[in-house]
Amino acid sequence: MLQMSVNSGADAAPKGAFARTLAQLPEGEAGVLDRLDLPDDIARRLMELGFLPGHIIVPARSAPGGEPRVYRVDGSEVALRRETASRLILRPSKGAA
Repeated sequence: MLQMSVNSGADAAPKGAFARTLAQLPEGEAGVLDRLDLPDDIARRLMELGFLPGHIIVPARSAPGGEPRVYRVDGSEVALRRETASRLILRPSKGAA
């Protein structure tokens, strides 16, 4: 399991109540990726597509049934299933702490 994250202090973002996943981010609201909690091969592929810790990700639109959902990242649009998006952890917002 690859858990890549960017440390901005002593520890990575807390894994507690304030952490949100990409799947929870409302359409059009930007979030900053903190870490990928995925198997190595999947995490590497997503990182190749621009899903890197510290990058801004914006949910764009969904297919008619709600899945997959399109996310804008690093100038591209990538569709992800909810199962995958729920394993991409966002940094807590500054006001949440």
